[in-house]
Amino acid sequence: MTKIFCDIADIKQIRKFNKKKIVKGFTTNPSLMRKAGAKDYKNYSLKINKITKKPVSFEVLADNEKQMISQGLKINTWGKNVFVKVPICNSNGKFMGRVIRTLNEKNIKLNITAVYSHHQTKKILRMINKKTQVIISIFAGRLGDSGKDPTSTIKSSVSLSKRYKNVQILWASTREALHYVKAKKLGCHIITMPPDIINKIESFGLTRKELSIKTVSGFLVDSKKSKFIL
Repeated sequence: MTKIFCDIADIKQIRKFNKKKIVKGFTTNPSLMRKAGAKDYKNYSLKINKITKKPVSFEVLADNEKQMISQGLKINTWGKNVFVKVPICNSNGKFMGRVIRTLNEKNIKLNITAVYSHHQTKKILRMINKKTQVIISIFAGRLGDSGKDPTSTIKSSVSLSKRYKNVQILWASTREALHYVKAKKLGCHIITMPPDIINKIESFGLTRKELSIKTVSGFLVDSKKSKFIL
């Protein structure tokens, strides 16, 4: 079963989607936080955690190992449901293995983000134990945006993770509802997606005829609202 996480930082949206049974957790990042209007990173994150007790990922802000470790320790204190989000590498391309290993050894739940290859998945697995929860977020949508098929990366990473009961592979940067179907077929443990795609998932099951009627009805409503005439 592939769990659905909502990729959002907007407080109102989190309140809304936290009530949905289909949503099993949340993922955030600094870009989403900025878009949501957050001014104080810690206080805004704590507000989110007052709304939900489902798993939620908050990302470190630093670009060097020492500060990432320090920030990871702080973020970990924000709640038992919190996953500390750590990038696979810094902006210079250096693998953050030391950060992953240090935080993992302290039994801190991690979400390793910005992963694009099964080779990176292998490197992560070498850094962790087999008891503390780890999510490996593979940016399948962004791979597709760059003209690369994410299928083999996801498939290989899922296969590698089978030796670790504490590891979950996450399909990230979802672009369309069909990605949910693909993620399920490939055995992804989690897929994270924005609210509009979750809304589409909830309408799964409509027949092709029903989809045609729904589409035509939408065009008709817009035509009437615009008072178009011919």
